[in-house]
Amino acid sequence: MTTPNHLSVRQALQAMEAGELTSVALARACLERIAERNAEVLAFTAVDPAWTLEQARRSDAEPHGPLRGIPFAVKDVIETQHLVTAYGSPIYSGHQPKTDAACVARVKEFGGLVLGKVATSEFATQTPSQTRNPLNLAHTPGGSSSGSAAAVADFMAPVAFGTQTTASTVRPASYCGIVGYKPTFGFINVAGLKPLSPAQDTITILTRSVADAAWCGFGLQGDRVSAEPVAAPRLAVCYSSQWDAVRPEMAQAIEDLAAAAERAGAKVTRVRLPDALESIIDLQGRLFAFEARQSLAHERQHHADQFSDRLKARLSGGENIDSDEYLSMRQTALIARQNMGALFDGIDALLYPPAQGEADEGIADSGSAQFGALWSLMHVPCVSVPMTKGPKGLPMGVQVIGPYGNDLRTLQVAAFVEGLRQR
Repeated sequence: MTTPNHLSVRQALQAMEAGELTSVALARACLERIAERNAEVLAFTAVDPAWTLEQARRSDAEPHGPLRGIPFAVKDVIETQHLVTAYGSPIYSGHQPKTDAACVARVKEFGGLVLGKVATSEFATQTPSQTRNPLNLAHTPGGSSSGSAAAVADFMAPVAFGTQTTASTVRPASYCGIVGYKPTFGFINVAGLKPLSPAQDTITILTRSVADAAWCGFGLQGDRVSAEPVAAPRLAVCYSSQWDAVRPEMAQAIEDLAAAAERAGAKVTRVRLPDALESIIDLQGRLFAFEARQSLAHERQHHADQFSDRLKARLSGGENIDSDEYLSMRQTALIARQNMGALFDGIDALLYPPAQGEADEGIADSGSAQFGALWSLMHVPCVSVPMTKGPKGLPMGVQVIGPYGNDLRTLQVAAFVEGLRQR
C-alpha cells in the first residue's frame, strides 16, 4: 500500500472501510511526516501527537460519519479548544480558546479528528507567516492560508481548513499545486473564526484532489458526496482588467487549458467581465478595510504596538470611510450579486487566474491577492485546480468559478478540469 500520509482522503476512507488501514496508522504517518519536515517547511504551529493518536484510537473503536478517521489540519485563525490559537499574532501568544470553532466541532461530530494547527499570516491579512513552499523552500507558499496549503502539499495532512476573505485559499493552492475550495459564502459555519471582514470571511477546504474537497466540504454537513466530473461542461474564459497583471505564462496556460477542454468535449466560450462588475473590483478592498478596522478594534486600541507596519497601514485605509459609504458599499455589492446570474447564462463555470503566475521567490511577500477579490465579494464558489508548471518549475493553477449556491456542480466542473492534466 502507498504510505498512508500519501493517500487521498477517499483512498484512506476506502482502505479503512476495507479493514486495510486504521486511523491510528494514518495519523501516525502524518505525525512522522510533520516531525521529518516541519522544521524546514514551518507549516504547523501546534501539534500534540499523544492527543491526536488518542483521537484516532477512539475513531477506530467507534468509526462513524463521512469523515471517519480523517485528520484535519486547522488554520490558526480558527479556534481549537485543545490547541493554542494565536491568530498569527504575538498579541495572542499562548492563547487557549474555551471551545472549538463550529467547523472543528463538526469534523469531530462526523468522525474526523484534529491533527494540529497550521500557520497563518497576521490575523489572516497581508503580513506573511514564516511558512515555506514545500516544493521549493526559497519560494512563498502564498497567503494567508500558507500553513494549510504547505501541510497538504507536503503530505503532512490529507486535508486542511483554510479561510478566504480576498484570495487566501485559491492563491496558496495554486502556488503549492493542490486544490483549494472556497465554498459559497456561509456554507461552512464561521462561528469560532477570528472575524476580519464578516461580509466576506469564508472557511475553506484544501486537499490534493477535487473529489477530496467535495467529500470533506459536504462531509461537514453530514453528506456523502462524490463529485464525478461533468462529461461536457460549458466553460467560459473570463477576461477583465485584472488580466493586465497576469504573467504571459499564466495567460498562455489558461488558453492551452481551454483548448484541451474543447478537445475533451467541453463547450468553451470567451466572455468579458461586465462593466458593472469591473466597477466594483476596488470596492472589495475598501469594504475589507472598514470591517477589519472594526473587527480588530480591541487589538488596535490596546496592542497596536504589536501590529506589523503593513497591518497598521491597511487598517488606516478604513479611517476615512463613514457609515454612509459603508452601507452604500454593502448595497452595491448586494445588487451586483443579485444581477450576477446573467454572467452565467448558458455557462456552468468561468475560468480565471488564481494568481499572477507561479510562486515568487522569497517569503517577505505572499503574492497578489487581486484575482480572488471580486469573487469573494460576490460570495460565489471557487475552486483552484492545479493546471501546469511555470518557467521555474513551480505549479500554476486555474480558478473554476461557479454561480452562487451551485457548489456541487462547480466541483464537478472542477473535476473535469482536473482530469485534463491526465489526458
